Amino acid sequence: QLQASGGGLVQPGGSLRLSCAVSGFSLDYYAVAWFRQVPGKEREGISCITSPSVGRPWYEDSVKGRFMISSDNRENTVYLQMDSLTPEDTAVYYCAADEGRCSFLRRAYRFWGKGTLVTVSS
Repeated sequence: QLQASGGGLVQPGGSLRLSCAVSGFSLDYYAVAWFRQVPGKEREGISCITSPSVGRPWYEDSVKGRFMISSDNRENTVYLQMDSLTPEDTAVYYCAADEGRCSFLRRAYRFWGKGTLVTVSS
């Protein structure tokens, strides 16, 4: 199971940290990705993390340099630190997980958490 949390209302330029609490499997062997979705648009992958022995974190171009993904394997939690937020970052954010390598394809992930809403507005 995955449970995403940490969303909320933030002003432009502000920061939020999302959490994805994972239960039932170990982060040592799974890739965990963050997706986001705006009404009327496709759900898009924005960041992904897996075991360091498998590869480096991934970032979609629009979030590079502003978002940072990390994992705490003892707590089995993946975080997404989001800085310099803009109104274009407003979306429902989802975490997803599956065995293996990172991907930004939705079909690559069998396990999904419920979304958490991030609203960036003044």
